[in-house]
Amino acid sequence: MSRTDTREIQSALEAILFAAGEPVPVRRIAAALNLEPEDVEQAADALANQYGFDRRGMRIVRLDDCYQMCSSPEYADLIRLILETRKPPQLSQPALEVLAVVAYFQPVTRAYIEQVRGVDCTYTVKTLVERGLIEEAGRLEVPGRPMLFRTTKVFLRTFGLKSLMDLPELPEKQPDLDAQAQLEKAISALQPAAGDPPPEESS
Repeated sequence: MSRTDTREIQSALEAILFAAGEPVPVRRIAAALNLEPEDVEQAADALANQYGFDRRGMRIVRLDDCYQMCSSPEYADLIRLILETRKPPQLSQPALEVLAVVAYFQPVTRAYIEQVRGVDCTYTVKTLVERGLIEEAGRLEVPGRPMLFRTTKVFLRTFGLKSLMDLPELPEKQPDLDAQAQLEKAISALQPAAGDPPPEESS
């Protein structure tokens, strides 16, 4: 691509992502601009790097096979002040534990989550679905056909991940630790990105 072509593509990307207000798939952008997905990715990554270098108030982030425009994390407190919104509380330990189970073993059923955690997770799963951090992902083909759950792109953005491949590795399995203890070690590394707190959680 020529420099002029790249600028035109980046301008179109800015307009699309600003108007969308949510993650937009690369292939959908490529189809609209009559380009190859690789060309869109190249232009988007270069634009994202430029935004970061210039320390702009907006950022372009990659979430799996999508791009999204969002405000810079360092201005989160200022934005809350202007919009007169209170800072959402941090996710509770039970919520983090359920998120970790879903993130590392998805798609999973609620029964599987409860088997790992050893407690009823109905309320926590429902809350995380409402907050957009996990979503329904079909049903397991077994008697009763229980619902399956997986993480969302909101989850990726909240925790500063480009894809599930960026999840911290689970610790090496140790004979003297059960599954819950193994998971708790991974949870300590699974924390919301600075300046971009998780969606508000009910107490």
